[in-house]
Amino acid sequence: MQEFLPSTKEAYIESIKEYGEVLEIVVIEDVFMPPILKLLSENKEQQLLEDIFKYFEEIVNSDDIHLIKIFVITVLEILGNDKLILENAKQYMGTKTTVLQIKADEELGRA
Repeated sequence: MQEFLPSTKEAYIESIKEYGEVLEIVVIEDVFMPPILKLLSENKEQQLLEDIFKYFEEIVNSDDIHLIKIFVITVLEILGNDKLILENAKQYMGTKTTVLQIKADEELGRA
């Protein structure tokens, strides 16, 4: 994610220093999601958003069940917290990301 969001490098390093290790959920929720949510709320940097969501689609199509579960909990549940952001995100989501987003919202009682 730092490749897409180089401005997060310092916050990523600080998170590791604070916790003594990479806590995936904390890093995704506290370091990467705020700038992604900002990008989606502004919906201006469309190529960057396309690249990020293409990466997301690669994640959900991987065989790493642990990574997919973390992705659903951190990214997809957070996207569903704001209807405008979710609507903007939907235009960039791939097929499997969309299916998992709907499922995440259903499991949280939002669908």
